[in-house]
Amino acid sequence: MDETTLLSRLEATIAARRAGDPDASYVARLNAKGRGKMAQKVGEEATEVVIAALTGSPEALVGEAADLLFHLLVLMGDCGVSLAQVTAELERREGTSGIAEKASRSS
Repeated sequence: MDETTLLSRLEATIAARRAGDPDASYVARLNAKGRGKMAQKVGEEATEVVIAALTGSPEALVGEAADLLFHLLVLMGDCGVSLAQVTAELERREGTSGIAEKASRSS
């Protein structure tokens, strides 16, 4: 399976559900609660990823990582940031030392 295609389909599904009925769609419910709630959910899921990595099983980490990716895509969509933009940034960084890349942002 092509992970990029899967994430692109998920991104499209999230976009389609954003304006839906909050009683029928979790994405619509998050959208109705606003960007602050979306950002909070990303933070919560990131914390759960850390906990699973340190104390849980690989399966727990997989589940929490999936939740984090989902909520991140919801937040990105609300901010008008596409998966393609993030992918392009990762491609730009590819082959560059993480230390060098971080240093270039500090200047």
